[in-house]
Order: sequence, then C-alpha cells, then structure tokens
Amino acid sequence: MAKTGAKTYYITTMGCQMNEHDSERIAGLLEAYGYVQAEDISEADLILFNTCCVRENPENKLYGRLGEIKRLKEKNPNLIVGVCGCMVQQDVQRERLEESYPYVDLIFGTHNLHRVPALLERAEAGERVIEVWDEAQEQVEGVPAKRGHDLKAWVNVTFGCDNFCSYCIVPYVRGRCRSREKEAVLSEIRDLVAKGYREVTLLGQNVNAYGKDLDSPLDFADLLAEVNAIPGLWRVRFTTSHPRDVDDKMIEALARLEKVCEHLHLPLQSGSSRILARMNRGYTSEQYLKLVEKIKRAVPGISLTTDIIVGFPGETDEDFAETMRVVEEVRYDSAFTFVYSPRVGTPAAKMPDQVPEEVKKERIMALVDLQKSISEDANRSYLGKEVEVLVEGPSKNNDQVLASRTRTNKLVHFSGGPELIGKLVTVKITEITPWTLYGEMVGESK
Repeated sequence: MAKTGAKTYYITTMGCQMNEHDSERIAGLLEAYGYVQAEDISEADLILFNTCCVRENPENKLYGRLGEIKRLKEKNPNLIVGVCGCMVQQDVQRERLEESYPYVDLIFGTHNLHRVPALLERAEAGERVIEVWDEAQEQVEGVPAKRGHDLKAWVNVTFGCDNFCSYCIVPYVRGRCRSREKEAVLSEIRDLVAKGYREVTLLGQNVNAYGKDLDSPLDFADLLAEVNAIPGLWRVRFTTSHPRDVDDKMIEALARLEKVCEHLHLPLQSGSSRILARMNRGYTSEQYLKLVEKIKRAVPGISLTTDIIVGFPGETDEDFAETMRVVEEVRYDSAFTFVYSPRVGTPAAKMPDQVPEEVKKERIMALVDLQKSISEDANRSYLGKEVEVLVEGPSKNNDQVLASRTRTNKLVHFSGGPELIGKLVTVKITEITPWTLYGEMVGESK
C-alpha cells in the first residue's frame, strides 16, 4: 500500500530470472530514493518496463503495452514512463523508442541500473533522459533489492556471457562474462540468511563459467562449496549452466554438497549435432548424452530440465527427429521449448535457410506433446513417496492450500496452515499432473 503523499512506482518485468532480479534491485533503489510500490499501474507516478530481447514476443508485448500507457500519460502529464533492460541495448530498438514513442521519458540499459536515482531525478525535473552504456564501467556492489519473496532469493554470481551462440543476443546486450568477487557473493548470502532466507539461487547467464575471469584460482565448484558452508542456509540452487562448462569437479560438488539441490538445468537447444555446430554450442549430441549419463550416475534421482529451440535455420525433419530422440533418451523432468526467433545482430538471423513458420508450429506441438508425457511419467514415480519440501506460501489459486518445493524443484501442493510457511515438512504424494504434485503432510523436519 502506498504511503499518503509518497510518489509511487510500478515495474513490469519481461524475460528471465536475471531480469526479475534486476527489477528487484531497481525497486530497492527506488524505495531508497523515497518511492513506494503502487498496487495498480493506473495509480503510479512512475511506470517502468524492464525488457527482454531474447525472443520477438516480449518486444511486441512492450510496444502493445506502451500504446495503452499513452492514454494514462494523456490523463496525467506528470506521469514518468521508463523503459530499461536488454531491449534498449539494441540500437534499432532504442532508436524506435526515441523516435516513435516521445512520451517515454526515461531510457536506460543493463549496465547502468545502479544510476536509477540520478537518472530519475533528471526526469522528474522535466528532462527526457536516455543513458545506455555499451559496456559495464564498474562492478557495483551493495545495490539494495526489494526481494519478491522473504524465504528464497536470487543472487548474481556472473553477469554477461562469452559463448556467442549464433542465435543469441545476450552477449551483445549484457556484455562479456564478469564474475563477482567471492566475498561479495558470500557476504550477500550471509546477510540474506541473517534476515531469515533459507534458499538461494545463484544466477548467471552462464553460471558455471564463474571465476574464469578472476585473478584468484577459483571456479564454480569452489564457490558452491563456500556457499554450502554458510550456517543457517538450507538449500542452494543455480541457473543457467552451459554443458560445455560442466566438468567432473562440478559434478562431484553436486553429488557431495548436502545443501546443493538435486536439480540441474542443462540447456540442450537441439539434439542434432549438425544444428548444434551451426548454433556454435561447442558440443555434440553424443557428448551431451555422455555428460547426462555421468551426472545421473553421480547424483541418482537428479531432476534434469532443459531449453530447446525448434526451427533453427537449416533444421530438417531428420534434425528435428534427432532432438525428439535425445528428449526421449534423457527424459527431462520438464523443458522450456521455444520456436526459433531471429534476433537482429546475430549470425543466425542472416542464415539463408530459415524454416517456414508452419513447420516450426508443427514441430513445437509435437515436442510439447512428447515432453508433457515424459513429465507426467517422471511425476508418476513420486506417487506414494514421502518427500521433504520447503513450504513457500499459499497457492496462487487457493489460499487454503500451501505451495512448496522438493529439492528436485517439483511443485507440491498440500493442505496446511500458515504456521508451516518457511518450514521443511514431509509430504506423502497422493496425486500428480504433468506439472504439479499433490499430497498430505505426514511430518515436520524443521
């Protein structure tokens, strides 16, 4: 609820967990500056869109929303409208915003988020503020964050990416991979634990490349071990890993460290080695499958999730069949599936053999159907089992039901009172769907 007389803000976030956490930090900066969160966008003095450009859909969504916001601006000329994030790092999108949306007052990118109060002060004075840096000029620590949850938190360990997959815009809009110093990461997590947080998710565009750019001889497995040793922390997760950077040391850490959850998000992108080479992924499908076998052997019962792109330029029926074969063999617990979307400025966008849209749609539907069946099978294996879950809060659709997660990142719903929120409890699974487990509480851990 906004305080009487205080200026209010409303942030709409599009995109990945990194964007979600960026919005938390922007909110923290705004509240330190004196703003409070508006309950409804129509009540806000500042409306900010934190954008994504990984696919075309979020871009289209932004321009549609800006059309709606124009009416609010006409009613309230003092309203400040801002656009930030990955999309404005692209010259073509920033220029479109500058020229075609004159009522957008504030534009800033991914590298100068910490300057929000200074930029906003200028916008409040009536200036149209456009500040987008081509690259990060410094690693700024201590940026406040208004966390979206009071039990689990995201913690950045790397920013940017060095991989330059041929379809991906991320290295161009987020910059090269930059690791935070170990003590900065550990200090943030210790502070979170002191405030009652019990789970952290280590974040990076390529999280397991951590440490490669640091002077000290430190890698991601070393960082996991240090985080695992923090007293009071119950669970550690991380995302997203690149298969090329999953080595034996990291797998051993996954198996050995008791707070590191048995869940690994391991993007496949394609099951065809030919397409993987065109994507510049740095591995073959055979190498990926051997890696999966090694991980499953080291961590029995691990939950594997993935990202898959359908309809990459040049993908034939045979290539797609290879993807389906790998999905069948790995048997992911769940998958984020995407139709290939050309991104201006990436090599793949210039490839001549683009796949027709109707073919992409047929393939994505076939893949989704297959994965739904596999996800249901994976969840069926939980029937009758007792699992430890961390109770996160009431279900979004029914406040009489509690939402919780297993260490393998399965969503579990069960009946219980609010006194269980923040606790580890044991639930017996009695019913399943492809996406959710349902059960009844049989005990309390801590």
